[in-house]
Amino acid sequence: MPQAINITEDDIMYAQNILLPQGKTFDEERRTFIKNLSTIDLQAVPGSGKTTALLAKLLIIEKKLPFEDGSGILVLSHTNAAIDEIKHKIQKHCPKLFSYPNFIGTIQSFVNEFLAIPFYCQWKKKKPIRIDSDIFKEQFEYKYPRRLKVGLKKRFGNKYSNFIEELSVRGLELVHFYSRETITIPKAGNNTDTYKKVVEVKKELLNIGILNYNDSYFLAKWYLQDHPFVKLLLQKRFDYVFVDEMQDMDFHQYDLLEKIFFDENRSVTSYQRIGDKNQSIYNGEVKSDNIWNDRNIVLPLNGSQRLTPLLANLVNCFALHRPQGFGIVGLNPGTIKPYILKFSTGTIQNVIPTFLNTIQLLQENNQFPLIPKHPVKVIAWNSDWKTQVEKDKPNKVRLVDYYIDYSKEGHNKKIDYPCLKAYLLYFEKNKNTLEPIRKNILNALLKILRIEEIFDSDNRNYTKKKLIDKIKGMSEIKGDNNYHTFQLNIYNWSFDIIKIRTDEVLNELKNYIPDFLRLFDKQINKSRAFIDKIIQINVEEQRQNQEPSGANNIKFGNLDIEITTVHAVKGQTHSATLYLESSYHGHHESERLQNQFLGQTFNDNRLRHIESVKMAYVGLSRPTDLLCIAIHQDRYNEFFRGINLNEWEIIEVAPVQAQ
Repeated sequence: MPQAINITEDDIMYAQNILLPQGKTFDEERRTFIKNLSTIDLQAVPGSGKTTALLAKLLIIEKKLPFEDGSGILVLSHTNAAIDEIKHKIQKHCPKLFSYPNFIGTIQSFVNEFLAIPFYCQWKKKKPIRIDSDIFKEQFEYKYPRRLKVGLKKRFGNKYSNFIEELSVRGLELVHFYSRETITIPKAGNNTDTYKKVVEVKKELLNIGILNYNDSYFLAKWYLQDHPFVKLLLQKRFDYVFVDEMQDMDFHQYDLLEKIFFDENRSVTSYQRIGDKNQSIYNGEVKSDNIWNDRNIVLPLNGSQRLTPLLANLVNCFALHRPQGFGIVGLNPGTIKPYILKFSTGTIQNVIPTFLNTIQLLQENNQFPLIPKHPVKVIAWNSDWKTQVEKDKPNKVRLVDYYIDYSKEGHNKKIDYPCLKAYLLYFEKNKNTLEPIRKNILNALLKILRIEEIFDSDNRNYTKKKLIDKIKGMSEIKGDNNYHTFQLNIYNWSFDIIKIRTDEVLNELKNYIPDFLRLFDKQINKSRAFIDKIIQINVEEQRQNQEPSGANNIKFGNLDIEITTVHAVKGQTHSATLYLESSYHGHHESERLQNQFLGQTFNDNRLRHIESVKMAYVGLSRPTDLLCIAIHQDRYNEFFRGINLNEWEIIEVAPVQAQ
């Protein structure tokens, strides 16, 4: 059984003083959750402060550490950003919580450290070099013959990247290499060149120790099957397990945690799952099915600190999962009604300006803050059109129709690019330092080393720190100027890129690379295509790429407004949000969800309707003050005649004024 812990009112007051503004207190819902340390679920509405309530519980438990039996606490979330937030808010107060035997990290890092890496070490008698899907895909493509890769891309089309990512789970399972049984690749027979070469390359990467993320879960599965006692060891190691943002877990992640820490209700661990089933959208997808089955005890957090009563009543209608006692309660005292912006095909590009003018009018009437506490954003589910045929359908709209300068690539915060020049063009522009450019140049050199299969002394891929230390160490031993030259080049190139001398830097970098590789007794071989490939970008695109605001940001008075997707704003709080309806499988939110806009709770089993309501629930629940929704006038006239004008403000979007 877990270490017995008694949480008192004094404990709650201690956490309250650290986490909440002066004068604020935890209400009864949150106190009930904070005090409960049994195996339960917490279902929380948007803006309810569920993570803050979890942090309060962790602050209190930390005061009780260490446990007498040597066990610890496990805290997991889906993303590094979520873990970083936890560390930022409480790490300085919880030194014991962030040290052995406790573990706070992502589900991926947990699986890697406690299951996948130990199993790989047992199997291959060495550690894997890298567990990273981007690196795996890169290495796979460099090792896979071009003639077969073209055929593979044709075979899988847009799902080619998914195929590479899933080579270990739903494609080419590692079971094949573990001598368990023979399996086949979907759409590829066992005797084809495609099949044989995929097997060969996958096996080579596996033996080298380059794995994708899915490999970790497959290795974890076999580790637990071959060594059942590992599950019991993990249960004894972690008395208490808390998983935040549970709704974002994929089935294999959910299933793995259930098998270890719930164990058909036989586990000695107290296992709490925290999240909001209604917000199960992640990584570009909407999960229409529900893999998260409720525990016997489900505690609610119905009070939203973010939403006003008017907005809470609206968002409540879009909730798909409604356990007993569910009902969003708006605790924010704001009084602005939601707006519908009615546009026509001819006025669509004036929707965003109309939204901005609405903010300005509310500011003039002292209804909206002159300096908002949170960002102002324009969002849509679907951003662009894949084909011209789709785009030409009458009255079908997506984000790019409202804002023609929208760039999907503008949101991709990548550290890995297909060619050398891209590293010099695409870097983080909103920091007034050379550091983002310096990092990109170093990342480009690291990629060249990976392509040329140049590894460090531990037979691993170089990191930026190890690369710099290597060059510095060689210079000290040889007494040469290579380290000084290396550092000076990086600085000069970074400075020149700021001055938009990208082509000059590219040529200088190309001339330097042979000298760089000679430091490792190598020359340009496999990386030639990466170095020489040129992407086309016109002067205007380059100018926009250099602007700190980026192509998807507009300036309005003292506001910087970002234009983005619903997926990108999940978990965020806005002061004002404009939700742009968009076409998905031929229909818009106003068509599928008309009843919810009219005040009826969702009750529909159709797949596309379920996907649409989940997306709308996330998007509509972002703002604290102002919510505007753009709807085409034809759809408004057809579906919204019965709308309650006491609950909505309606604005006709006027044509764009001629200059």
